[in-house]
Amino acid sequence: MNIWGVHNNALTTELVDEGFISLGWDDLGDLRSIGSGREGLKSALAEAEPDAKPRSIAGQAGVLTRFRDEMRPGDVIVAPYKPTSTINLGLVSSEYYYETGAERHRHRRRVEWKKVGLPRTVFSQAALYEIGSVLAVFRVRRHGDEFIAALDSPEESPDELAKTVDLAADQSASDDEIDEPRASRIERHTRDFVLETLHRKLTHQDFEEFTAALLRAVGYQARVTQYSQDGGVDVLAHRDPLGVEPPLIKVQCKHRTGTVGAPDVQQLIGTQGLGELSLFVTLGSYSRDALAIERQRPGLRLLSGEDVVTMVLENYAALPESWRSIIPLTRVLVVADVVEG
Repeated sequence: MNIWGVHNNALTTELVDEGFISLGWDDLGDLRSIGSGREGLKSALAEAEPDAKPRSIAGQAGVLTRFRDEMRPGDVIVAPYKPTSTINLGLVSSEYYYETGAERHRHRRRVEWKKVGLPRTVFSQAALYEIGSVLAVFRVRRHGDEFIAALDSPEESPDELAKTVDLAADQSASDDEIDEPRASRIERHTRDFVLETLHRKLTHQDFEEFTAALLRAVGYQARVTQYSQDGGVDVLAHRDPLGVEPPLIKVQCKHRTGTVGAPDVQQLIGTQGLGELSLFVTLGSYSRDALAIERQRPGLRLLSGEDVVTMVLENYAALPESWRSIIPLTRVLVVADVVEG
């Protein structure tokens, strides 16, 4: 059994809804019609892309070979899901096929998804770094035990699942994990570091205070509510110094990396008065029902963990030193993913 990492930035919810993984290169047609193994794929790519460099052709042929020839039913799929920055785990359940009726990404394999929407904080930084490959399909070689542990674990709570994965990480830890530092990997590593720090080093009360500080960093007046029976409102924010001019923004904070459902969002909406706005802030993601409420409800905004991280990175200098010391970051220049020769 092999463990494969698969990146897909073209398709989103249909991957899980319809149970498949896919690749581009649709102009090549059905890959089963191209013989002579990898060399045949290289020839087909060179004909389709006459201006491409030999190294690029070889790299593309390697991806297609892995997808068409080397994957087997029963192999494990680790699929980072970019829209919510979560990870899906599943098992390959078919041979390669060409979906002629699809508009794009016609090279496909069926997948039985076992764990969907796992927070990235479940896994070690080293494992996340490994699956940050720029390749569309790649072999997961060093940290496969973590993904197998998550796949096999009956635990559903992100925190409990993380404990199971931590044990696997401890058993497979290695000192010789050196990989090429590329811009996209460094950026993803930084985002994971910020998210994990906010999750593991802050209590729920700290997270409320941090949310207020982040809102102040982007130009709002904000204060944490001082009473426990707040009806789901943890922070109050407004533009004017006194907080007497509309609109008043009522903020609910959830210091967790799991999925927030519609009931929690509805609870916040229930506190929203005339002319008031609502903001939900979590380190995790939202269910489809919750996101549907946001689309239909004026004056409601749902911030996911990735949204929070983006706000931190874009407004880092405006955060107080007390928070920056907890999330120590510095700006650097790094090698871009693609260097033209």
